[in-house]
Amino acid sequence: MARFTVYATQEGRHHSHVVEGSSFEDAALAFTQMWRPAPDEEDGDGGVRLRVIDRESGDQQCFIVDLGAADPISCAT
Repeated sequence: MARFTVYATQEGRHHSHVVEGSSFEDAALAFTQMWRPAPDEEDGDGGVRLRVIDRESGDQQCFIVDLGAADPISCAT
């Protein structure tokens, strides 16, 4: 399992947590299940925008997770 730093972009990096997962997507889902971030009010779609950073490589990905669904969706930023 890889280790990732994950945070909700509306809350900022100072609210990040270290999460273990088999992929970026797995880490995004684990974060939402463990810390239940508030939906992003700017998007208005009930989802939360997450930044997921691989702690070993530094690679980053952004996801929008619909808190009522199971699959994270990649976002452009």
